Amino acid sequence: MRLIAIVWFLPAAVGADRPELLRLEKSADAMGSTYSIALYGYDRVRMEAAADAAFDEVRRLDDLLSNYRPESEWSEVNRHAAEKPMKVSPEMFRLLSACVDYSRESEGAFDISVGPLMKVWGFYKGSGHLPHRPEVLAALTKVGYRHIHLDPGAQTVWFDRSGVELDPGGIGKGYAVDRMVDILKQNGVQIALVAGSGSSIYGIGAPPADPKGWRVDIRDPRNPNKTSAEVFLKDMSMSTSGSYEKFFRAEGRTYAHIMDPRTGYPAQGSVSVSVISPRTIDSEAWAKPYFVNGRQWAARHKPTEFRVYFCEDRTDQPCAWLQ
Repeated sequence: MRLIAIVWFLPAAVGADRPELLRLEKSADAMGSTYSIALYGYDRVRMEAAADAAFDEVRRLDDLLSNYRPESEWSEVNRHAAEKPMKVSPEMFRLLSACVDYSRESEGAFDISVGPLMKVWGFYKGSGHLPHRPEVLAALTKVGYRHIHLDPGAQTVWFDRSGVELDPGGIGKGYAVDRMVDILKQNGVQIALVAGSGSSIYGIGAPPADPKGWRVDIRDPRNPNKTSAEVFLKDMSMSTSGSYEKFFRAEGRTYAHIMDPRTGYPAQGSVSVSVISPRTIDSEAWAKPYFVNGRQWAARHKPTEFRVYFCEDRTDQPCAWLQ
């Protein structure tokens, strides 16, 4: 894991005898993403230790959840859960249970078993390519959260058909950011911004310069050099799903990596959805079904404590916060 740390010294706000407020920035690569932390405090040693502990947690999650690591528990589940009920760790069982809940509540627009489709479309370890329809139909027979059976008493998971493959891409970053936030708070950090690849972000407290919270810009999906909206995160998270993140063009059309697991094809009609919620796993998970199901469905189904910023793929409908 590559770590980069930068420490800034800020002038004390009050009194000459007050210790100087420090800002520490640190980043690391893990779980196929770059995670970053910016935090404030008065004790550099404790700040460094807190950040290192948070990145240690990401390393642990990489060993647990990566579908690129054959020795991870996630990969073990993909290999063996179709053979017989497989006992998993309590943490894994909680995560899989949450994913099934997301799938059910989103009417299948979020589906953790989307792995076969991501592979046939070339988005697993790649930038994508256009498959033949028979390939898509064959992959669809292995996709569906209803093929995942969880036994709370035995803490087991079982797939009722072979070829089912779970993909952590829909929740992994959000869960990792939440765990990093928990570790920072346990180590006494009260002001910090934690981000996974810039698309899943959590703000703890508020930075010294702005009591409203951490300012985060939502980029214009049609112009990466422009800001479409700005938000302030104060003990809140924001996750964004956009068709501009990973896509390819074929036969005059653009195909993005955000899949509709029910049709087997990339979702159409949306270009960007940002969700603000108390937990990052929720904001990341729900950004995708809002993107897939569209503005009207999102407006009807979003919880009252969520804020959703929606950009449709149409010039007559400007990006806007859902009411």
